[in-house]
Amino acid sequence: MSHIDQCRIIDLPKHSDPRGNLSVIESGIHVPFDLKRVYYLYDVPGGSSRAGHGHIELQQLFVAMSGSFDVIVDDGENRKKFSLNRSYYGLYVPGMMWREVENFSSGGVCLVMASTLYDPKDYYHDYDEFVAATRQPKK
Repeated sequence: MSHIDQCRIIDLPKHSDPRGNLSVIESGIHVPFDLKRVYYLYDVPGGSSRAGHGHIELQQLFVAMSGSFDVIVDDGENRKKFSLNRSYYGLYVPGMMWREVENFSSGGVCLVMASTLYDPKDYYHDYDEFVAATRQPKK
């Protein structure tokens, strides 16, 4: 199995009744990591993209809270695009993965749950450096 195959859609519980829908996301149950941080992207202008970086340790779960967007993941050898457009689906992305978020619909809101607090040392901002790091022997 390639590293990119660890990226996967997680079905989140969806409770429906005449008043509407409710979904629950619990750390360690629906998300395969302990939640340390939550943030969201919104009012992204059409044609813009976000992310465009890699993480060393950080794991994330992306959810389209409203509208839709695409998440492109890249493990240094393979790329895969996931289109998110339902709030009861989450995209799990492990560490050592490059990610790009693009193609936001009007009113699209991207909720991201993260396994660590913000740490600038966990980022790769240069794709070539990221790829070189993926080819280093594991310590």
